[in-house]
Amino acid sequence: MNIKSRWFDWFNTIFLTVVGCLMVFPLLHVLAKSFSSSKAINAGLVKLIPVDWTLVNYKVILADTSIWRAFLISVIITVGGTAINLIMTASLAYPLSRPEYSMRKVVLIFILITMIFQAPLIPNYLVIKNLHMLNTLWALVIPSAISAYNLFIMRSFFVALPAELVDSARIDGASELRTMWSVILPLSKPVMATMGLFYAVSHWNSYSTALYFINNRALYPLQLRLREIVLSNDLGQAGSLLEGVNEVSPAGVQMAVIIVSVLPIIIVYPFLQKYFIKGMLVGSIKT
Repeated sequence: MNIKSRWFDWFNTIFLTVVGCLMVFPLLHVLAKSFSSSKAINAGLVKLIPVDWTLVNYKVILADTSIWRAFLISVIITVGGTAINLIMTASLAYPLSRPEYSMRKVVLIFILITMIFQAPLIPNYLVIKNLHMLNTLWALVIPSAISAYNLFIMRSFFVALPAELVDSARIDGASELRTMWSVILPLSKPVMATMGLFYAVSHWNSYSTALYFINNRALYPLQLRLREIVLSNDLGQAGSLLEGVNEVSPAGVQMAVIIVSVLPIIIVYPFLQKYFIKGMLVGSIKT
C-alpha cells in the first residue's frame, strides 16, 4: 500500500471510531442511569458510569406484570411476524427470479410502484377495520407481511444462484415448491438471516402500528408500553410499586425499561452478523 492509501485507511478508522463512539455514548448513559440511585440521577451526577450502583430499578420492572405482558406480546409478534415475513417474501421472490415466469416484469413493476406510492393512514385503517383485525395481533403482522425492499434483495440473491441447480431438481422430478424448499432455501441462509434480522428489528421497534390499530391495553407491545412510560411518565403497576420506596425514581425505571427493550436485539445480532454481511454483499451483486 502506498502512503495515500495508508492515510486514507487511518482516516477511515479514526472517523468511524468517532462515529461509533457517538452512537454508543447515549446507550451507555441510559445504561448508567438504569443502575444508578435516585439521588444520583436527580442530582445530575450520572454520565457514562453508574453512581451508587443499585439493581432496584430492574427489581421494580421484574415485579411489574404489565411490562412482562408487553414483553411477551412483542416476542410473539417478532417471532411469528418474522416467520410469516420470510415465508411470504421467499414465496414471491422465487418465482420472480425464474426467467420462465413470463409475467415477472409486470409484477416487479407493480411492486416497485408500492415503494414509490404508499397508501395513507386512513385507507389502511379502513382496510384493517373491514378485515376485522382491529384490536388483534394480526393487524401488526399481516399488513407488513412483505417488504418490497427486502423482496428485491432476496430476489437478487435467488437470481445469482446457479440455474443448473433448479434444472437438475426438475430433471429429478421435484416440483417448484420442493425445489425452493430443498434446493434454494438451504443455499440462501445468508439472505434469509439478513432479511430475518431486518424484519425482526422492524417488528420489535414498531409502535406506530400498534398505536393506530390496538386500543386494548392488554395487547400493547413493549415499545408502545415504553412510549407511555417515557412520554407520559405512566408507570402503571410500576408506579404503585414506587410508592414508599425512596431509593427508586421514575427516571431510573424508565431507563431500565429502555435497556430491557433493546437487549434482545443486541443479543441476537452477533449470532447473525456473518450471515448479515454476506447476505447484503451477495444480494447486491446482481439485480
